[in-house]
Amino acid sequence: MQKEVKSKLPFEPLLLIAPFFLWGTAMVAMKGTIPSTTPLFMAGVRLVPAGFLVLSVAIALGRPAPKGLKAWLWIAFFALVDGAMFQGFLAEGLVKTGAGLGSVMIDSQPLAVALLCAWLFGETIGLWGAIGLGLGIAGISLIGLPSEWFWGLLQGETISLSGDIGQLFQNGQWLMLLAALSMAIGTVTMRPLSKYADPVAATGWHMIIGGLPLWGLSAVTESEQWVHIDASGWMALAYSTVFGSAIAYGLFFYFAARGNLTSLSALTFLTPVFALLFSNLLLSETLSGLQSIGVCLTLASIYLINQREAIALTLERLSSQDAEKSFL
Repeated sequence: MQKEVKSKLPFEPLLLIAPFFLWGTAMVAMKGTIPSTTPLFMAGVRLVPAGFLVLSVAIALGRPAPKGLKAWLWIAFFALVDGAMFQGFLAEGLVKTGAGLGSVMIDSQPLAVALLCAWLFGETIGLWGAIGLGLGIAGISLIGLPSEWFWGLLQGETISLSGDIGQLFQNGQWLMLLAALSMAIGTVTMRPLSKYADPVAATGWHMIIGGLPLWGLSAVTESEQWVHIDASGWMALAYSTVFGSAIAYGLFFYFAARGNLTSLSALTFLTPVFALLFSNLLLSETLSGLQSIGVCLTLASIYLINQREAIALTLERLSSQDAEKSFL
């Protein structure tokens, strides 16, 4: 009888966590480089070289190249929302907010994905998903809305939206929320896109196609994009590009292809945890009391959204076991 051989990478549990660690720390590296460069140029650097690296890996693995008009149209749309818009909003938002808070807002995208999948594909949100959505809305509100609004409401004061609305949308957290919505649309786009193109090859192409317009906008609207970047700044950009984009996406798709989707979903909340930890250690970023509560609520909501089916099945199983014991 032949023994079953299971292929397993060395240190696989650490590698499973690696994409989320790399994405979280890449946010910190980008935030540290912002004062020396410009956001749109940095966003392009994060995408274009990483796209060529991912394409090289796709070619080495023998992945098929995209073929046909539908494949390229889906890739172009993917490049617009998950490439240009996501990275553009992210980089602009980092100018006005911290890396830790920004990562929390970015990783709230499972909330939007759940709603989009329920609307487009008829997927069930369920009780625990609904609770997660409610916690997420509350958490994002505490993070993104001015603290003065909440303290004013507690003291019975009225909010003057006409005077505060401009200040609200200058808030970097809301640019991060737009980035999260763009990423959510991109995530949902992968389902129809994968019918016409290989996901890994499409990922590489969408980085290149989405990054080039960012460099074009940078050339028109920004100046001195790289003049003030020192050696440590280039190292931070290289880390964000190679490790935070190419390697992180490569590991993510490797484990996703092996059927570890549940494990990956459960680990999504680690990205903002790593970002918050290293932004505090390296950039001395701190949170207000309300923002800390908002972060906790948002992380809890991400977990509930990602694990809503597993939680429901576990509770149903426990309920059945209790019913059997009481019958006996």
